[in-house]
Amino acid sequence: MRLRNVWISTLGLALAATVVACGGNKEAASTSTPEAGATAAGQKVDPATAGDVKGTVTVDGAVPKNEPIKMNADPVCMKANKDPQFQETYMVGADGKALGNVFVYVKDGLGNYVFDAPTDSAKIDQQNCRYHPHVFGMRVGQKLEIVNSDPTMHNIHALPKTNGEFNTAEPMPMKTDHVFNTKEVMVPFKCDVHGWMNAYVGVMDNPYYAVTDKDGKFELKGLPPGTYTIEAWHEKLGTTTQSVTLAAKESKEVSFTFKSTGASATN
Repeated sequence: MRLRNVWISTLGLALAATVVACGGNKEAASTSTPEAGATAAGQKVDPATAGDVKGTVTVDGAVPKNEPIKMNADPVCMKANKDPQFQETYMVGADGKALGNVFVYVKDGLGNYVFDAPTDSAKIDQQNCRYHPHVFGMRVGQKLEIVNSDPTMHNIHALPKTNGEFNTAEPMPMKTDHVFNTKEVMVPFKCDVHGWMNAYVGVMDNPYYAVTDKDGKFELKGLPPGTYTIEAWHEKLGTTTQSVTLAAKESKEVSFTFKSTGASATN
């Protein structure tokens, strides 16, 4: 009889636990409903109130000449480049002021906004013994497609400070993938086979970034209202920042100027 009573008590406790686990305790199971425009992780941007920031980047003063590239160590590279080749360090417009290949991005001010993960891939191509593009941006967790389009051996050696370093050999021609897990501005790439090959990627946790074109222009679209720190980065001239405040549906223009102490114009 004593054993029977113990068994009945144990069964009763098990049934009570099952009822609670299945929702018997309604007070514990209740949850609050997120506010409109918010998710469990943070707030989503409302396109109806979003604005834009666009502008230009210029350089004050002459910049050094881009270094010439000697490709004679690889006949494939020589064949692919009949004309003299130069580094892409300084992409200056016809006016001598507009500055291309500058990475412009929202550095601070987005608070708890969250963004959908990109479904497409970023891409860097080793073509004609150069990296294309020279400067670009991508998102944390986004796939980077690394392509070797040349009929010669390349390798892509990433030298991040926050993300993990990788060094991948790419026999002719082939394709590999890589994913960065942490925000980092900027991550340099180099080719250990061809020392003149280099590139830079900005790995971002938000979609607000751009690279200036040959006329020094950029645009950051779809920013929610707020006050932001926007930074412009150049591989040799460093960084410069500005604070921008956007009202709902507002568009603003900003300009960045880098100082140069170079003694001669670019190629």
